[in-house]
Amino acid sequence: MKKTLLFFLFGLMTQLAFAQKEPVVMTINDKPVTKSEFLQIYTKNNPNPSFDKDSLDRYMELFQVFKLKVAEAEALGYDTLPRLQKELEGYKKQLALPYLIDSVQNQAMVQEAYNRTATEVRCSHILVKLDPNASPKDTLAAYNRLLGLKARIEKGEDFASVAKSKLGSEDPSVVNNGGDLGYFTAFQMVYPFEEKAYTTQVGAVSEPFRTRFGYHILKVTDKRAARGTIKVAHLMISTGREASAETRQNAEKKINEIYDSLSTGASWEKMVSAYSEDANSIKKSGELPAFGSGTSQRMVLEFEDAAFSLKRVGEFSKPVKTQYGYHIIKLIEWTPVKSYDLLRRELQAKVNKDERSKITQDSFVQKLKQQYNYTYKADKGLAWFEQQIDSTFFMGKWKASSLKSNKTLFVLGGQKFKQQAFAQYVEKNFRTVRKDAPAVVVKQLYTQWEKNQILAYEEALLPAKYPAYKALVQEYHDGIILYEIMQDQVWNKAVKDTAGLRAFFMENRSKYVWSQRLDATVYECKDEHVAVQVYGMLVSADTITSKEVLEVINKDSELNLKVRMNKFEVAQTPYLQDRNFTPGLNPVYSMDGKWYVVKVAAVLAPAPKEFNEAKGLATSDFQAFLEKKWLEALRLKHKIVINEDALYQIGQ
Repeated sequence: MKKTLLFFLFGLMTQLAFAQKEPVVMTINDKPVTKSEFLQIYTKNNPNPSFDKDSLDRYMELFQVFKLKVAEAEALGYDTLPRLQKELEGYKKQLALPYLIDSVQNQAMVQEAYNRTATEVRCSHILVKLDPNASPKDTLAAYNRLLGLKARIEKGEDFASVAKSKLGSEDPSVVNNGGDLGYFTAFQMVYPFEEKAYTTQVGAVSEPFRTRFGYHILKVTDKRAARGTIKVAHLMISTGREASAETRQNAEKKINEIYDSLSTGASWEKMVSAYSEDANSIKKSGELPAFGSGTSQRMVLEFEDAAFSLKRVGEFSKPVKTQYGYHIIKLIEWTPVKSYDLLRRELQAKVNKDERSKITQDSFVQKLKQQYNYTYKADKGLAWFEQQIDSTFFMGKWKASSLKSNKTLFVLGGQKFKQQAFAQYVEKNFRTVRKDAPAVVVKQLYTQWEKNQILAYEEALLPAKYPAYKALVQEYHDGIILYEIMQDQVWNKAVKDTAGLRAFFMENRSKYVWSQRLDATVYECKDEHVAVQVYGMLVSADTITSKEVLEVINKDSELNLKVRMNKFEVAQTPYLQDRNFTPGLNPVYSMDGKWYVVKVAAVLAPAPKEFNEAKGLATSDFQAFLEKKWLEALRLKHKIVINEDALYQIGQ
C-alpha cells in the first residue's frame, strides 16, 4: 500500500515539476498559461494550424480577449454561483464516463454490438411482469409460472396460443401479435433480452430470464442477415382496421387501377398528388423516412418485406395490403450495413448509455480495487446498520445522526471510507431498495455506495492522470462562466437598455440607410413556358391578384410558381441586381436556371431607416460597442504579459 501511494505521489510531483519548467507564453494577473495549454487550444480551433509569427500573433490577440473575460468572470465570482457549479458538475460527470469503464471490455462490447447489427433476430416472448424491487416470494412465483408455461410449449402447445392463454403473457401487445416481436437487432431491446435472443438457437425456447420489466421466456423463430436501411416513397389507399368488406373491395380496385396507370407510364408524382391518402407524405411525392429492421423507424412486416424486395432505384411494387390499407411502394435508396470503422463511434456512444455500461463499469471497479490495494473492513461496521433497519426505515424516518461511531468500512489507496459517510447515503437512498431482511437491505445499499465511492475516488484523480480530461474540464468551466458574463455585460444589457440603444442609433443614424428598393411582386417561375404564361395573365388582366395567378399556374404542380411580395433592397437581392426596373410590369428574364416576372409598384430612392426598421442591426452594433468599451476597461483592470520568445517557439 505504502509503495503504491508513494509511487502515485512521486508521479504527481514529477508532473508538477515538469509543468513548472514548461515555458510560459502568457500570464494574466500573474497566473501562467503554459506553452502546452496554449498549443492545445490553438490546434483545436485551427484544424490546419500555421506557426508563423503573424498567425500566432493574430490568435494570441483573440486568446487574450478570451482570458480577459474569463478572468473578469472569476473576479466577480461567477464560478461560485451554485447554478453554474451544478451545470459544470453535470458536464464533468459526462466527461469522466469514458475514463471510468473497463476499456478492454467496453471495446469488446462495441465489437459485439457491431456483429449483432449484421444479423437480425425474430422471436416471440412471454412476459410475467415483476417489479424491480419485488420480494423473493414474488420473484420465485414469477419464475415458476414461466417454467410452467415453458413446459406446456415443450409438450407441444403452440407458443402463440400459450402466450395468449389465461395467465399467459402480460405483454399488452400479445392480443394482436401472439408474442411475436418481429425482427430486431442490437440496441432495440434491453440488453438482457438482446443477449438471450442472440445466444438462443433458432427454434429453441429459452430458460426464464429477468429484465427490468419482469421475467421472460422467448422463442427464436428466425435469424437473417441484416438488410440495412431503405428509403422509399409510397402511394396509399387507406382502409383502416374496421373497414367494411365493400370499402376494402373498392380500395383494392382503386389501387389496381393506379398500378395499371403507373405501369403504362403515368407520372409517379402526379398519381401520388391526385390519389394518395397518406397526408403526411403526399407533399413529398410519397417519400417516407428511411427505415429498416435495425432502426427506430420501423414498418409493418408486409410493407417492410415488399420494400426490401425492390432491387432497382425507381422500381415500384405491385399493390401491397397492410392493416392500414393498400400501398404501391417505390424504391428511392437502399443502404447496406455500414462498416465497423464508420459505425464505431456511434456504437461506442450507445454502449456507454446502454445497460452494457454497468457491466464495463463493474469490471472497472474490480480493477481499481486491485490497483489501489482495496481492503474490506465492513463486517463489524455494517452489523450496526443491520440492527437499526426496521419498518420505519422504509417510511424515511431513519436518521444518520443516530450513528455515534465512525468505524472504517473499507480502505482504498490509503484512504479510509467510514460509517458516517455510508449512513448519510443510507438516509438519502432508502427508496432504492425493496423491503427485505435487514442484512439484505444493508448489503444492497453498501454495494452501491462502495461502488460510487471507488468511482468518485478515481474521478478525483483524473485531472492529474489525464491532461486531456483536465483541459476539457477547464474548457467547459471557462465556457460556462464566459457565456454567463457575456449575457450580463453585453447581450442582455444591449437588449434591456432601450434608452441606450436608441441613443446609439441616433448617434450613428447615417449608418442605417435603405439603398434603392423596389416595392414589387416577384414571380419566380420553373421555366420559360410558365413565365410567359404568367406574363400573359398579368398583361391581360391588370387587376388579377397574385393568389389568382398561383391557383391557375400551380393547379398541376406546386413547383411551377413561387410568388414574393415585399420592398426589396436591390443590392441585397441577387435576382434583382444589374437590371433597370421601371414601375409596372417588366419584361421576362432568366437567371441561374430560373425565370422571373417582376411587377413594380414603386421604385424607392435611398432613404434613412426608422429605428424599428434598423433595430436588429443597431442592436448587434450596440452589443459590439458595449463589448469594445468593456474590453478596454478589462485591459486596464487585469495585467497581461506576453512571453514572445516562448510564443514564437511554438510549432518548432
